[in-house]
Amino acid sequence: MRYRRANVGGATYFFTVNLADRQSSLLVDHIDALREALRRVRQAHPFRIDAMVVLPDHLHALWTLPPGDADFATRWMLIKAGFSRQIPATEFRSPSRAAKGERGIWQRRYWEHVIRDEEDFARHVEYIHFNPVKHGLVRQPVEWPYSSLHRYVRLGLVGAEWASDGRGEGRFGG
Repeated sequence: MRYRRANVGGATYFFTVNLADRQSSLLVDHIDALREALRRVRQAHPFRIDAMVVLPDHLHALWTLPPGDADFATRWMLIKAGFSRQIPATEFRSPSRAAKGERGIWQRRYWEHVIRDEEDFARHVEYIHFNPVKHGLVRQPVEWPYSSLHRYVRLGLVGAEWASDGRGEGRFGG
């Protein structure tokens, strides 16, 4: 069975990418390795990160690809591989992963969604920035260090108190 993905060049996409071990904190424990993998891939295969949050066991990202380019799959493959090469090999590997020479760090699949319009974009930015609160990691979104919310605050797009009452939906930019 061939898995079908969206294929819209130059579009903005929302992604959820998970670790295989959902109890792990590998992403925040090795945040510099993830940043380096992202930097290298963006240098070779440019894209804009519109919003992103990195949680211990998964991440959410909103990317805009260059006009005519829809190849986010290669970018994610390279990010996952680049991150994995920087991490000591201590994780469990299933026999099928071992036979293919794969690490056991990432779930093989990830979720993607093509952003339809400005409202959809804003809703996904809110979801990304509110996610650390949703998962009980912090009480206020601005308390989570691995979030593009800090860039949004610096740019004056939202105040540092955004969603500080614990409600993140429908509040972005307003």
